[in-house]
Amino acid sequence: MEVKQPMRTVWRGVIAFGMVVLPVRLVSATEEHRGRFREMHSVDGGRIRHKRVCEAEGRQEEIPYGDVGRAVELPDGRLIPITDEDLERLPLPTKHVAEVLGFVPGSDIDPISYGRPYYAAPDGPAADRPYVLLTETLARTGYVGICKIAIRQRERLAVLRPRRGVLVLQTLLWSDEVREPGDLGPSTPVTDRELQLAERLLSELTGIEMKQLEDEYGHALEQLVAAKLEGGEVPELPMPEPAVDLLTALEQSVQAARRSRP
Repeated sequence: MEVKQPMRTVWRGVIAFGMVVLPVRLVSATEEHRGRFREMHSVDGGRIRHKRVCEAEGRQEEIPYGDVGRAVELPDGRLIPITDEDLERLPLPTKHVAEVLGFVPGSDIDPISYGRPYYAAPDGPAADRPYVLLTETLARTGYVGICKIAIRQRERLAVLRPRRGVLVLQTLLWSDEVREPGDLGPSTPVTDRELQLAERLLSELTGIEMKQLEDEYGHALEQLVAAKLEGGEVPELPMPEPAVDLLTALEQSVQAARRSRP
């Protein structure tokens, strides 16, 4: 049975909107499950390990974690040490205050800008009423709050939005961190009939039970490892070929979607 790890507080401070101050603490709202790979020397199959060594000493003895600090590197290569105490004294208002700069319709936020989500939990009894007030007001209006916050040694824009009665603070990319697509999209024209069929196909395929979807990568990796241990081969799945006749493919897709509906 998988044991769920307790949600650790990653930031503690206040959300300020107008004259209202809301004490909150942030916890990570998601957790990713990834396949665990190790680095290996492809020549002899030996395990590759990385060591923490000091360039100044010129020795290969590994440095203990307790002796590892952080620093800012200057253009000339010099390192300026930065301690936890230095960061606490950083003259940055957003270290402990996420001030709401304004409210906008949620649809105004381009999803490409969304970053890491955190649950914002009320921090103390005095926070309960303003917390419920902000959460319900955002839910009623469809608006989201835009704020700035310094978290994990970086200042970021963030959006405040409600989810199932809880406030979610989700970081946003700065505008200069989003690349423009340029000429990646083709300019090939499509016909009205193709557009009509595509819209009909979308309506037939509307509705997905997200909770029933599973990550199959881990299972596929297990099959691959088992096959390698037994000296066998994992059958390669065929790659779908692009349709030669787009109109025919759309018509057949609509018919298949209708047949698959209960």
